[in-house]
Amino acid sequence: MTEWLAYGGLGAFAGLLAGLFGVGGGLVIVPVLALLFAAAGIADEVLMHLAIGTSLATIVFTSISSVWAHQRRGAVRWEVVWQLTPGIVLGAWLGAALAERLSGDYLRYVFGLFELSVALQMGLNLRASPHRSLPGRAGMGLAGGVIGSVSAIVGIGGGTMTVPFLQWCNVPMRQAVATSAACGLPIAVAGATGFLFSGWENSHLPPLSSGYLYWPAFAGIVVASVLFAPLGARLAHTIPAVQLKRFFALFLALLGMRMLLG
Repeated sequence: MTEWLAYGGLGAFAGLLAGLFGVGGGLVIVPVLALLFAAAGIADEVLMHLAIGTSLATIVFTSISSVWAHQRRGAVRWEVVWQLTPGIVLGAWLGAALAERLSGDYLRYVFGLFELSVALQMGLNLRASPHRSLPGRAGMGLAGGVIGSVSAIVGIGGGTMTVPFLQWCNVPMRQAVATSAACGLPIAVAGATGFLFSGWENSHLPPLSSGYLYWPAFAGIVVASVLFAPLGARLAHTIPAVQLKRFFALFLALLGMRMLLG
């Protein structure tokens, strides 16, 4: 029962973050799941892989909810989504395959460094300046491949990379966020599928797992995040945005340092 409450609490927090900042929650879900899995005695050999795979699976549902909300406002640039998707899917599969070959410690270091970089970006409010138009098919495929592979390796929906890329290509911020949310769905589906199959025969996995997907954590996080996301959206209109963003950046930095320190 305590385990389910912990997963539900994590899902509630991830849902609040999704409503407040429009993020999928992977930057919080992965490190907290790693701590919960360690406390539950899950083997170190699969701990990080299980946290990342489960995080990607939960993002499938948060992405669907987010895309629906943005689509109702007509903000999604679907032609951009379709151009990025082939590279995203291939990159996410390759990222999952690469993660399978990396040790848990190495994955933890990669995640910690990535999280610190996101915290720095948010804390200093660094934004990509528009310098060019969207590239051609080959350039979009390459961009999608990089976004998909990195996102799968660290278990996120890719918004921290997709939004700056689209802004750099002169896509307005509102459309960039909405389009990034739509791109998070193929990232999550392809990445979660890759982690599910790559870990299918791993002997270190705990019961109730399918590959690197742990169903109790998945269920608790998804249910609670869906319930709490609307509350986060309401809070976003009442709490000062700048202070909130800096607090979240500090929180991410602490999580990143915790991951690096082990």
